[in-house]
Order: sequence, then structure tokens, then C-alpha cells
Amino acid sequence: MVEFTISPQEALLRLKTGNQKYLDSGINTGDVSSMRREECLCGGQRPYAIIITCSDSRVIPETIFSAGIGDLFVIRIAGNVIDDHQLGSIEYAAEHLGSSLIIVLGHNHCGAVDAAMNHEPDGYIKFVTDEIARAIGDEKDEHKACCLNVLHSKAAIEHSLKIQEDEREYGLKVIGAIYHMEDGGVEFFEEE
Repeated sequence: MVEFTISPQEALLRLKTGNQKYLDSGINTGDVSSMRREECLCGGQRPYAIIITCSDSRVIPETIFSAGIGDLFVIRIAGNVIDDHQLGSIEYAAEHLGSSLIIVLGHNHCGAVDAAMNHEPDGYIKFVTDEIARAIGDEKDEHKACCLNVLHSKAAIEHSLKIQEDEREYGLKVIGAIYHMEDGGVEFFEEE
């Protein structure tokens, strides 16, 4: 495993500070300059956090956290569900890029959660909604269902033997969070 870019605590502080910057400014203040692009191209990427989030076009992690090029390793999938493909990407970023913090970022007003709660989708969408339905059970409150779905994905990540090893050996951290569309704030589920 490569050395962490920064500690999980520092990564979380950067995300919180970045979200506050976003709330205060309303624009992306992350570094997207040509110099930063070249730096990441020549020196490689060293994202300080891995963000697993929904594919919803209204949820833009780099903007929400005022992050620039090379700051975040973002994995997007409807309903922020986890399967082997996402786990492989997460393990890659943690093991080879030095990311010390994994955030499962759900959001309110999630169409995938709504579909799992209130509809009977078919086709490939059913793979996503069935996973969410397992996560939320009989929950009818939309906010609670979104939170349960995040915690389910967090548990799936922590079930990975490689992630467990990296948590013990290197201090890797996995945290759930919810993005609130109304005001742009992120609610972090910190357990300590």
C-alpha cells in the first residue's frame, strides 16, 4: 500500500471545509488550472478521499467539496449501491493512490431510493432498486431510507477483507454522509 496522501481526519476536515466554502460562495473554488492539470498528469493522481455517490446530475462531489483536479476519486452509480466493480475501484484508490478516507455520499430526493420504496422497476434498474430495497426494508420515511441505504453501502465496503485490512493496518476510514439538495450542506455520519 502506498502512504496516505493525508490522514483520514485531515481528509474529512478538507471535505467539511470545502463544503462550507461551497455554501458560502456558490461556485466551485477547487483548482482546475492548466498548471494543476499538468501537475496531475506528470506526477500522477493522489486523491485524498474516495467518494462513492449517486449518478444524479445534481450531486457533483467536486463542486460540493470545493475540490479541484486530482483531489477526489469519485465513483458514481445510481443509488450509490456497492457491488464488486465499485469495491475493486475503491480498493484500487485506497491501495495504489493513497486515499485515506472513503465517503459513501447519498442524497435526499434520490430517484433510485424513491423507485425502491414506491415502484416496481423492471429491466436492469431492478438490480439497483433491489439492492436499495434490501438496505431500507419497510422504511417509508424518505430521509431515513436514504440514510439506511448509505449505511448499507458503507457496511458492504467494510465487509471487504482488503478494506478491513487497510483499516486495521493503515487507519483507512469509511464514513457515510447525506447531501441535502435544498441547501447544499453535507451531513456526515461520524461514529466516534
